[in-house]
Amino acid sequence: MLDPYIRPLIDPPLNAVGERLAKAGITSNAMTILGFAFGLAAITLIVYQDYMFGLSCLIANRLCDGLDGAIARHKGLSDFGGFLDIVCDFIIYAGVVFAFGIAESKHLMYATFLIFSFIGPITSFLAYAILAAKNQKHTSKRGKKSFYYLGGICEGTETTTAFIHACVFPNMFKEICLIYGFLCWVTTFGRVYAAWCDFGTPEPTLRASSESTYTKQAPKTKHPVQRMLL
Repeated sequence: MLDPYIRPLIDPPLNAVGERLAKAGITSNAMTILGFAFGLAAITLIVYQDYMFGLSCLIANRLCDGLDGAIARHKGLSDFGGFLDIVCDFIIYAGVVFAFGIAESKHLMYATFLIFSFIGPITSFLAYAILAAKNQKHTSKRGKKSFYYLGGICEGTETTTAFIHACVFPNMFKEICLIYGFLCWVTTFGRVYAAWCDFGTPEPTLRASSESTYTKQAPKTKHPVQRMLL
């Protein structure tokens, strides 16, 4: 929800740094993997309840996530780069919530609920992107991407904000999970509705082909014996 408003603020400095890193020979995929390593470090630290250091690694992960796209915009976007970026992001998102559940047993049920709630926004996001590519639908509201980014209440900015609050206020993890989990479901239903509005009608080519097949069928001629009986 907030990503389109955040992008104009963070893109100029990210693009400036990304251009220098690209000229230095650093690839976007290398930056994605570095960010993934920071994310794994954050997960490990949160498991051991070192929330502040975990938060530092999580912020480094988010910074790398912004820089890999900035580097790609200077070196050229690739399909695999977009694929690697989204896979690493979703693993870290689920991993951070999992880490809070392992850190304190009282958080485990709420962590499980939030991971379950993540599935809706993730699957609806990816499924819509597939249909958008099929229908040649494009958008640049969230910056130039390798594939279509459908908006919603729960996006990168909101998820990062929830994680920051969980690290700073770990005793409020239950409330954060319940609130953000509910927003995930609202996002899911909103994206399903958007997909229904954009792609819910049958494909005209299929209708046309079926109609033409029907009209081209020649009428069956009756056997001479049948004509005699009639």
